[in-house]
Amino acid sequence: MCIMPVEFLISALVTLLVVVDPVGLVPSFWGVTHALPVRARRGVALRACLIAATILAGSALAGDRLLHTLSITMPAFRIAGGLLLFSIASEMVFGVRIERQSRQTEEAIEEHVRNIAAFPLAIPLMAGPGAITATVLLADRSNGDSVRMAMLLAVIAVVLAICFAVFSLAAQIAGFLGTTATIVLSRLLGVLLVALAVQYVIDGVRAALAG
Repeated sequence: MCIMPVEFLISALVTLLVVVDPVGLVPSFWGVTHALPVRARRGVALRACLIAATILAGSALAGDRLLHTLSITMPAFRIAGGLLLFSIASEMVFGVRIERQSRQTEEAIEEHVRNIAAFPLAIPLMAGPGAITATVLLADRSNGDSVRMAMLLAVIAVVLAICFAVFSLAAQIAGFLGTTATIVLSRLLGVLLVALAVQYVIDGVRAALAG
């Protein structure tokens, strides 16, 4: 199925925004950085976003080659990726993801992790399995077109830039939204991600049957 560049751009942006969920990460970011000075907090945010961007860009550029090396077909990865995204979406809808992120944040504080930009912020909260899977699937949908691949890399940069902006305003956002609004937003985005995940599975099944 041929996807117009604009449609691909919108699909990539919506998918990564929902999977990464910048606003939903505010409580976790605030939890591990609230004791830091403002300048240090922004430094952590910048490093985390750069690390996550590097991981996702690498997944987009080298993901297909890695699958080929492992003899994994793209239809199989689409189905597996769709099921993984469906699992993440289910966690978002039922509130499990917020609890898991909070637990990972607490573990990072308790263990006195020095580089909190890498763990738990960049990995697994920002560039976790779901985001990596979504990036590889989107790269496959570009069909090797350099324009679409450039769009995907630009979308990755935009999403991580949004994360940095949100993290920079974490204190204000946390106070404005509150716990209830964050939970409601996460569940609404989870419903959207469920639909995207199901579409990935359908596309994978179609490709497998056609092959």
